[in-house]
Amino acid sequence: MPKKKTHIVTEAEVLSISKLASIELSPREVQSFSHELSKMLGFLDQLAEVDTSSVNGDVDTTIRLQPRPDVVADGGHRDDVLANAPAARHGYFVVPKVIE
Repeated sequence: MPKKKTHIVTEAEVLSISKLASIELSPREVQSFSHELSKMLGFLDQLAEVDTSSVNGDVDTTIRLQPRPDVVADGGHRDDVLANAPAARHGYFVVPKVIE
């Protein structure tokens, strides 16, 4: 039997991910996330061990969907949608820069 994989997410990896996501984490949160992410990956490893070779997919091939025409449209509601945005300019959403 092959050796079970163990994924450990290090605190350095958590810090790297938090930097990419522009999220500040306390040292305690970094430690906690490292532990929790490692547990999640361990659970995924357990799922990967399940033999699903005898399981049929859940795709029902008897259903025939009616295709609809592929028509490009702007929806006609731009001003209504942009009215909910925190910031908009020239008909577009304005978002903060996240990549340096």
